[in-house]
Amino acid sequence: MPKALVVYATRTAKTKEVANHIAEGIKTAGVEEVKVADVKSIKCASDLAGYDGYAFGSATYHGEMMEAMKTMLFMAEKADLDGKIGGAFGSYGWSGEAPDRIYQTMKNIFNMKMVDSALRIKSPASLGDAQLAHAYGREIGQKIKA
Repeated sequence: MPKALVVYATRTAKTKEVANHIAEGIKTAGVEEVKVADVKSIKCASDLAGYDGYAFGSATYHGEMMEAMKTMLFMAEKADLDGKIGGAFGSYGWSGEAPDRIYQTMKNIFNMKMVDSALRIKSPASLGDAQLAHAYGREIGQKIKA
């Protein structure tokens, strides 16, 4: 049975909200086991083991991803994510660089099979953005199931 892990870093809980919408979307694609985790709960590379797909997300703060996500990405280099399905996401208030930086790391450093692009959400509370996040998760889920 395929499994997915959605990891988020947030300051105001908006990115957590996006992560939950993505997880719901992954489930609608038929991936029954989806874990949503705060990046602070990922303590070592083995915490990332055993999943078929991953979505990593961070809020953008002062033009950067959250420090905890940076730390996790360095650790994830040892997690053997090569060839796994991936997606990157984040919420932002002003500029929104974090999702693209996470996406490029997953694609070019970890050599993951990524969905077409990163997801940037301005307001996860809006119906349109919630639907975008759900659809993004469904895209990840479909890629896992393929």
